[in-house]
Amino acid sequence: MSPIDRQQLRRSGHLEFLAKQAVEGFITGLHKSPFHGFSVEFAEHRLYNNGESTRHLDWKLYARSEKLFVKRYEEETNLRCQLILDISSSMYFPEVNMAKDDAFNKVKFSVYSAASILQLLRKQRDAVGISLFSEAVDLHTQAKSSSIHHRFLFDHLERLLGSVPQKSKTFAVDALHAIAERLHRRSLVVVFSDMMDNSAREEELFSALQHLRHHQHEVILFHVVDKKKEIDFTFENRPHTFVDIETGEQVKLNPIQVRETYLRQMADYKRELQLKCGQYHIDFVEADIHEGFDQVLLQYLIKRRRMH
Repeated sequence: MSPIDRQQLRRSGHLEFLAKQAVEGFITGLHKSPFHGFSVEFAEHRLYNNGESTRHLDWKLYARSEKLFVKRYEEETNLRCQLILDISSSMYFPEVNMAKDDAFNKVKFSVYSAASILQLLRKQRDAVGISLFSEAVDLHTQAKSSSIHHRFLFDHLERLLGSVPQKSKTFAVDALHAIAERLHRRSLVVVFSDMMDNSAREEELFSALQHLRHHQHEVILFHVVDKKKEIDFTFENRPHTFVDIETGEQVKLNPIQVRETYLRQMADYKRELQLKCGQYHIDFVEADIHEGFDQVLLQYLIKRRRMH
């Protein structure tokens, strides 16, 4: 698959524009943290609101413009959010042309979902960062609230739409532990992953999820799947060649030969994953790529408003 033409992407509908449409009508206020304050790192100006403290007014700018502006700093935010995306090869299933609007695989679903949340957080002037992982942590940014930083994050998300899978295995255990160690401030942590770890260390994977709760982080796991193929195993009753998208290994068989065993093992794993998330107070959201990222997010945010 060839990389997406950025100019063509802008003409047909820029990612940021589509994300803005997706969050139209969404519930604002994903989460309100009790942590407020000013840091020493200047970010940008905002208009002064009547009645608030005049401590951070920029009087020099007032002298030039005769308008009151407040200096905003990186930590002046109601919320710090870290968006974590699994970009291992399994997330590129099914194989699609990501330049087409109606074709979604798990990576594209995750990118548009993350972009929608990012757009919502930007409207709320909240701080947000992004972490990408496959075999290791490929990118980790600090959570910031400036418009320049938000544009930087959108650029990284758009690059994923033009990327080609590199046959990278998923080692979510090590990556999630590494990311958890870097999140020192209380945050909302949102994970997009199919949770198909190749380490054969199931209990350690659950431990890594628990590690994300360290420092009192609030964690949401969007379990991104192709429900028809990966969960319900809906293949025609004829010989198929199944290819491991992460290793390239192939096996030829008739789906009916393994369907019963496959369904039982997948159901057991999903049940255990949901159980562990419940024990660790992690919000588990099943995200079927065929339902549409906007609908999955909208249903979750409506549910969240009722709970809080």
